[in-house]
Amino acid sequence: MDWNHYRFRSLWELPAPAPAVYRALERVEDYPRWWPQVREVTRLDDATGILRIRSLLPYDLTQTVREERRDPAAGVLRAVLTGDIEGWSRWTVTPRGTGTLVRYDQEVDVRKPLLRRLAVPGRPFFRANHTLMMRAGRRGLAAHLEAV
Repeated sequence: MDWNHYRFRSLWELPAPAPAVYRALERVEDYPRWWPQVREVTRLDDATGILRIRSLLPYDLTQTVREERRDPAAGVLRAVLTGDIEGWSRWTVTPRGTGTLVRYDQEVDVRKPLLRRLAVPGRPFFRANHTLMMRAGRRGLAAHLEAV
C-alpha cells in the first residue's frame, strides 16, 4: 500500500438549482469567500490558479490547479493538481428534486515532505482533516448560494 496515495469522495446535497451550484464551483477565485479552509486563490490565467488550503491540522497545502475539463451540460469540472499534492479532482453537479447533488472525487499523491514522513501515523488524521474541510465547504457553499 502506498501510504501517500489518497482517494476521496464527498457528496453534497444542496437546496439550490444545479446551474447556480455549477456557476459557483467554476469560480475558483471566489472559494475563499465561502470555504474557510481555502485561504487564498491566485489566478494565473483563465484555466490555472494557485490555491493555498489549511484545515484543522497545522499545515498549509499549496497546489497549482489547472482546469482540464469544463462541461456545464454534463455538470463536470475536472482539474489537474500539482504541488504539495498531485493528481486530479472532479466536481459532478446533477439536479436532484428541487435541489442539487454535488459529487466531489479526488485522487492524489502527497508530495509535501513533512506529510510524507508522517504518512503512516498521520493517515487517519489527514483523512479526518479532509472530511472536516469538505463538511465546511458544503455548509459554506449552501450559505453562499442562499445569499445570492
